Amino acid sequence: MTRTAILHADDVGMCHGANAAFIALARAGAIDCGSLMVPSPWFAEIAHAAAADPALDLGVHLTLTSEWIGYRWGPVGVRSAAAGLMDGEGAFHRDVPSLRRNADPRAVEEECTAQIERALACGVDPTHLDTHMGAALAPEFLAGTLRLAERFRLPLLLPRRIETYLGVLRMGEVDARPFADAARHPWVAPIDRFAMTPGHAPGGADAAYRHLLEGVEAGVTYVALHPNEPGDIEAITAHHPRAQPHWRTDEAALFGSGRPSQWLAEAGIGRRGMRPYRDAMRTENGDPHTRETRSAIKLK
Repeated sequence: MTRTAILHADDVGMCHGANAAFIALARAGAIDCGSLMVPSPWFAEIAHAAAADPALDLGVHLTLTSEWIGYRWGPVGVRSAAAGLMDGEGAFHRDVPSLRRNADPRAVEEECTAQIERALACGVDPTHLDTHMGAALAPEFLAGTLRLAERFRLPLLLPRRIETYLGVLRMGEVDARPFADAARHPWVAPIDRFAMTPGHAPGGADAAYRHLLEGVEAGVTYVALHPNEPGDIEAITAHHPRAQPHWRTDEAALFGSGRPSQWLAEAGIGRRGMRPYRDAMRTENGDPHTRETRSAIKLK
C-alpha cells in the first residue's frame, strides 16, 4: 500500500503572518493546501488572495472557538446571546468543552453555514471543510457538520483512525462510536490518519519534522501544520500558557527550505492536496439527490 501525505496549513487568516507563510509555501510547492478561518481578523486578506489565485487549494476551517488572550474573534452569522456561542467578551468560547456546555447545536450549524457562505461570497472556491480545535465535530454538533459537507458538496476531514485525531484535541469526554458511523458518510474525505505540528525545542525543528514525515504510515495521512512568518505571532501568543511561537515560525522557515519535500521524496512518500479529493467525490457522488456511496472513489 502506498504512503501519501497531505501537507496542510491550518489557521490561515488568523493573522498576516499566517497568510504570508501559506501563500509563499503553497506557491513554492512546499505545502499542498490549507484552510482559512472566516471569523478571524485577517480573513479578508487571504480571501482576496484566494479569489485572485484559483490555484491556491484552500478549504474552510470551521471556527467556533477563540483561544488566545487579548486576540479574539467571534461569530459572523449568529450573535444572539441565547445561541450560547459567545463568552463574556463577546467572542467564541476559548475551548471546546465550554462550547459544548453552552451552544445550541442549531446555532452551531447556522454559524458554520454563514462562514462557508461568506467565503463563497468573497470569491473563495473551497476545496474541503475541516475544524478549528475539532469543535464542529464534537458529538453534539457532528450531525449538523455532516449536513453542511453534503449541502456544499465539500469533503469533511474525519480520519478513519479517529483516535489519531481525538488524541490531539481537547474536546472533553467523547464516545468514539459515533465517529466510526460518521466515517462512512459519502462526504467524509477518504483520509486514514491525522498528524500535527510537533512541539520542539528551539533548534530542534529538523529532527522533529523529519521523524514525523518519514514516519507517515501506509494510506493517507493529513498533516496539520501551522506555519507563520515572524512579526505578529509572538504578540498573539505572549500570554498563552502553552504557546511557543517558534513552533510556527520555525515551521515556516523549515518548509520554505525545501528539506521536508526532499525527505518525503527520498522516503517514497507521495503528496496530494484536497482539491483532487473534492473533485473526485463530486464526480462519484453525482447529483446530490442520487448519490452513490464513496467506497468506489479511487485517486490514482
